[in-house]
Amino acid sequence: MKKLQLIIVSMLLGASSLFGGEYKVDPSHTNVTFSVKHMMISTVNGEFQSFEGSFELEDETNKLVALSGEMDVESINTNIERRDAHLKSSEIFNAEEYPQVTFVLDRVKGDKAYGKLTIKGITKDVELEYEFGGTVTDPWGKQRAGLSLSGKIDRRDYNITWNQALEAGGVVVSEIVKLNIEIQGILKSEDDF
Repeated sequence: MKKLQLIIVSMLLGASSLFGGEYKVDPSHTNVTFSVKHMMISTVNGEFQSFEGSFELEDETNKLVALSGEMDVESINTNIERRDAHLKSSEIFNAEEYPQVTFVLDRVKGDKAYGKLTIKGITKDVELEYEFGGTVTDPWGKQRAGLSLSGKIDRRDYNITWNQALEAGGVVVSEIVKLNIEIQGILKSEDDF
């Protein structure tokens, strides 16, 4: 019986090491979204529709050890063209001068991910909630891994200060922005390097 248990454990450890390595973010199964309070009473959501990135999992533990991503500001979509144009303008993101938002992971500790977020050329340390979704082999034999990042930033830290006061008090757009990133990656093969 002990021999059988040792064989099973070694098989499981061997299988888990198969999923370690470097993953390329799969844009068709990844969402990079944000939300803000509007007029202090409701939430408006948006997303980056164009982005790329990669992450790395440690071989035997599947611990996240590296992650980087770039989001194209011109791809911002809130389903309202006029609002999207304003977000891309010099009053907000200034897409012409700062075409990308970037994130680079520093480390993961428990359920927290720490990294550097750069918006409008300003880089700040951020702390995000981290959840590892697991690994799987898809029907075509590709190995995939999923993870989630979420948190809040103060947009004023990145010189995004546009706002309007409301007559009844408060402002049009909250300073706090919620981030929610759902990532699925495909293990890179030798052909990808």
